[in-house]
Amino acid sequence: MFPLKDNIPSRYPPFMTVLLIVFTTFIFLLQKSLPPDQMKKVFYLFGLIPLRVFSPESLPETLARTGRIFPFVTSIFLHGNWTHLIGNMWALWLFGDNIEDRIGSFRFLLFYLSSGVVAGLIHVLSNPAGVVPAIGASGAIAGVMGAYVLLYPGARVITLILVFFIPYFIRIPAFIYLGGWFLTQLWGGAISFLNPGQEGGIAWWAHVGGFLAGIFLIRFFLLTARNRCYRCWYDDEYHPW
Repeated sequence: MFPLKDNIPSRYPPFMTVLLIVFTTFIFLLQKSLPPDQMKKVFYLFGLIPLRVFSPESLPETLARTGRIFPFVTSIFLHGNWTHLIGNMWALWLFGDNIEDRIGSFRFLLFYLSSGVVAGLIHVLSNPAGVVPAIGASGAIAGVMGAYVLLYPGARVITLILVFFIPYFIRIPAFIYLGGWFLTQLWGGAISFLNPGQEGGIAWWAHVGGFLAGIFLIRFFLLTARNRCYRCWYDDEYHPW
């Protein structure tokens, strides 16, 4: 299944959403301009390594230069390949504009980074001895998705499904689409606990943590937002939050 668009119109241009996409893509292009060994060093310096948070003295001095806190933010803007980048940026574009529309551009930036930091924290807590750097915006975007499912549960996500290579376009309620996505992350995280020591791949618990963080954090950002609509619009009706 591939989400194409939703049916929630935005009242304001998604300035910060676009800026985040452009900036993240720019960072990725800088990465790709580096030789493979230099790009690997960037991942280890600015990616989120759980062991660096708990036991920085056990790592080489070069890996401790960025400190324990900085990688919680810098790791959000690093991506491993084009598929990783495009998938994350598409989800940010699809769901981020409506959240930015509700709380404003600057608050959306703070919300996005806060969700990413919480996602990173859950990741390191779930794998405290990990030495593989976690990179990517998926934890922050999971927070956006969590906020979206809370604010627009009845929105429709137009989704492409291929059945024997035949394309079908269906409208899936947001709470089903995003709720199903969350359950797959929760299941993947549970399976990862049954296979400890296998690092790399998907940071399941970062996604789970980011999603739940988005659900809780968006309430605070809504309370601090002023002069904005406190009702969601979808399916030609207003629904209270």
